[in-house]
Parts: sequence; C-alpha cells; structure tokens
Amino acid sequence: MVKKQENKKTKNQRIILGIDPGYGLTGYGVIKVQGSKFECLDYGVIKTHAGEEFSQRLKDLHEDLTKIIKKYNPCLVAIEDLFFAKNVKTAMKVGHARGVIMLTAIQAGKKIVEFTPLQVKQAITSYGRAEKGQVQQMVKMFLNLKEIPRPDDAADALAVAICAANSVHVS
Repeated sequence: MVKKQENKKTKNQRIILGIDPGYGLTGYGVIKVQGSKFECLDYGVIKTHAGEEFSQRLKDLHEDLTKIIKKYNPCLVAIEDLFFAKNVKTAMKVGHARGVIMLTAIQAGKKIVEFTPLQVKQAITSYGRAEKGQVQQMVKMFLNLKEIPRPDDAADALAVAICAANSVHVS
C-alpha cells in the first residue's frame, strides 16, 4: 500500500528546467513541481569566456547544458524568447545561443516550450509590465527561498520555469 502512494507521488512530480538564453551568461533554473508545491532544485549561470572564439563558446554552452539536463532529467525545458530592439549583432549572437540550447534539449529528448518576457512577467506577477525586482521577489516567494536568486539571469530562468509549470501540462 505504501509503495503505491510513493509511486503516485513520484508520478505527479515534474521537474522543469528554465533557461534565460545568452552567449556570455545563460541563466538556468531547475524546479520540482508536485501539485501546487514548488521546490527549487538548482539555479545558476553557464558562463562562456569572452576571449574565446564564438563557436567554442557555443560548444561550451552545449556541453554544460547537456550536463545539467543529464543531472536533473527534466520533463520540460522552458526557454525565454528573445526581446531585443536595438542591438542586432547581440540579438544574432543570442539567437545562435538559443539555437544551441534548443538543439541540446531536443537531442536529450526533452519537450521545449517558449515564453516571451511579457508572458513570464504576467505568469509570475499577474502584470505583464512588472519591474525586474517585482519578478525576483515573486520567484523568491513561489520557491520559498531565503533570498532573491543571483545573478539576475538565474532568477529570470527560475521565473521561466515557474511560468512553464503554471502554463503547460506535461504527463
């Protein structure tokens, strides 16, 4: 009888990897969702070195993200969509990083969802134009953390994961 309950709990549990894409810093956040309970498993940034060739930086991003996916085995990878209005060169490089992130997730057999910054803010704060500080405070509250996750890229990635948890049904 106890084993059936344990299996049922495990079956209802979801692990979601949120990604805030970049090529210098890519934020990641891993959460576990069980019912309406959210738990932060890990967060941080994948750093690439500015002095290296861009192609090497993309390779490093792929390798580090592969390790994270293997470690946590998420059922879903949620990626924030690009929002750049001014710097086309930066947008192109981040677009390349997003492509690497998506390919890495696909190669690992993971379902991918994408959210705009507006959708993430709406899901986290109920206000699509919320300030970064408001989003970070809500991430802290949702995950019952003692402090706001740092750096900002990691907090943003956790927000993307929470948005996915509240928006996407994965069995």
